[in-house]
Amino acid sequence: METVSIEEFYKQTSYKNDDGDVISLLPKDYSREIGHFNVFNIEEITKQIREKPVMPYNRRAYYKISLIRGRNKAEYADKVIDIEKNALLFASPKIPYHYVPKDTNQSGHFCVFTDEFLIKNKSGVVLDDLPIFKSGGYPVFQLSEDEVEDINYIFKKMHKELSSDYVYKYDLIRNYVLELIHYGQKLQPLSALYTSHNAAARVSSLFIELLERQFPIESPQQKLSLRTAKDYADRLAVHVNHLNKVLKENTGKTTTDLISGRIIREAKILLKQTDWNISEIAYSLGFEEVAHFSNFFKKQTSVTPLGFRA
Repeated sequence: METVSIEEFYKQTSYKNDDGDVISLLPKDYSREIGHFNVFNIEEITKQIREKPVMPYNRRAYYKISLIRGRNKAEYADKVIDIEKNALLFASPKIPYHYVPKDTNQSGHFCVFTDEFLIKNKSGVVLDDLPIFKSGGYPVFQLSEDEVEDINYIFKKMHKELSSDYVYKYDLIRNYVLELIHYGQKLQPLSALYTSHNAAARVSSLFIELLERQFPIESPQQKLSLRTAKDYADRLAVHVNHLNKVLKENTGKTTTDLISGRIIREAKILLKQTDWNISEIAYSLGFEEVAHFSNFFKKQTSVTPLGFRA
């Protein structure tokens, strides 16, 4: 599956003016940036690129936060979320998606930024450690009118600051991005944000981090290095029974359930979004025999890999 770079994003959002000239939204000083940030008004950009097709379902090499006003559909590998009015959407490079406008009455704002823009020594955070960007989290939040007003105000500050000549404007903008992230995290269920300093919670957190590090699968030659509960227990230096116990207590699922669920999610992405044959997908996901992968997939989803791909 293609990963869309920030440069490709700007190619997709370029448009022709009345004179037929191609207008790019890529900032002139982009090549000199260490990390990149930009913010857009959805209503304006929709008018400019109205003849462009819907952006394909892909991973992006950048982060995106959107305030969406209008009827839309956000599509992920394992779910489709209908947006009837107002929503806040978070997207990270790890999770492929696209959203499809269901009418022409679209407004709101979105910002795009690379991980270098919010690098830890400038922002104090590691993006992929934040709950809002964790795989399996809550990427879309339906909003009340009061919440829309709050978020709209943050985006307005971004627009204003970006066009200013203040020397430290990007420091301010980082704060606005973090403000959006924390606003979204406050909208998450408490269970999604639960953290604890006890040893069991730390083991659970390290397991999830280790599991996510195996993905995404980018080529048929890439193969999962950790496949079983014992593989993970050995890497974490804990007994396999202890790992299973703490995961069950903290997530409600066994080690095998969590591994299987993540493999299935990746399998669905590879089946739908690549032209790899079933054997290549099976190998990359750690199955030595295609039949074993087919049986595993059907047991988890009730359909065969070929049936799912059709």
